[in-house]
Amino acid sequence: MLNVIPVKVVGTSDLISNFVLGMIAFALGSNFRIDSIRKAGSTVLWISLLEAGFAWLLVTFVMILYFLARRMPIHPALVLGAAAAATAPAATVMVIREYRANGPVTEMLMRVVAIDDAWCLIFSALAIAIANALNVGVFNANVVMEAFLEIFAALVLGGVLAVLLHFLVRFIVNREEVLVIVVGFIFLAVGLSVRLKLSPLLTNIALGIIIANIAKNSELYFETLRQVDMVLFLAFFVLVGANLELTIIPNIGLMGLLYVIFRVAGKFLGVKLGALISKAGPNVGNYLGWGLVPQAGGALGVALSAKAMYPRFGEIIFTTITATTVIYELVGPIAAKYGLRKAGEI
Repeated sequence: MLNVIPVKVVGTSDLISNFVLGMIAFALGSNFRIDSIRKAGSTVLWISLLEAGFAWLLVTFVMILYFLARRMPIHPALVLGAAAAATAPAATVMVIREYRANGPVTEMLMRVVAIDDAWCLIFSALAIAIANALNVGVFNANVVMEAFLEIFAALVLGGVLAVLLHFLVRFIVNREEVLVIVVGFIFLAVGLSVRLKLSPLLTNIALGIIIANIAKNSELYFETLRQVDMVLFLAFFVLVGANLELTIIPNIGLMGLLYVIFRVAGKFLGVKLGALISKAGPNVGNYLGWGLVPQAGGALGVALSAKAMYPRFGEIIFTTITATTVIYELVGPIAAKYGLRKAGEI
């Protein structure tokens, strides 16, 4: 709007965006320690899978109808649906800390938001692969198989890099050097993924998961990264804002409204069903969904990928997700507070 940031800077923002998203994915891996997953049991998996899955399916279905009504190709609808699965852990965690919330709903909420973005990344890898096939007009069983192979290859690459990182850290003597080598490996994972046409997000989440489970001092890797993450997050969100095309916002009114409504509806429906199946209790089923309203990093990562892939419709996807993220981040913390208060845990 003010022409303060040159167009060239915005055009070359992919490097920072990919790196920060890779760092977010790596940090998510710390939530997948085998001992903590065993402790959580099947309840977390049921609730997280169903609330993310219902948001994905509902938004995808509604967006397909919307695009068909507008006589537009439906492949962007698949990417929008996948982005709907994500939740912003930071906003919810800040509310929990501010009000010192504690109890079954709070504990379950912390575990669910930690793995929400992982589901989003898996759904997105499938959605983008299928959308690419629809875009070029070729869709068959091989396309789905290729999508799964890309996910598997990204996970294998992340695992190999994790083993190498774990080996090299043995020769490091201070925390500053740990920070340097962890940052270097996240860059390496992003670069190799881009070169091999794999998902940098999936590669880095695999890197984080393997490190969290094979390194005895795994918390050191994640703690050192937290020393610098705030500055990088700031740069990421500034660049996301700079990429937002204000002139397109009036054109996404109905689409944005549908995205907001059906994403939240999918989250609440999934939580209800997941709590019922896993017998998590009425409080979890009734109030956990309020804490899943915020959305940010994971969805924006999908949006940036879509913008790069689809010159014609990527801008609409990106603007829809970015504009609705602003709404979610303003309303989300209030919704989380309401849910935790109603659950009697504030």
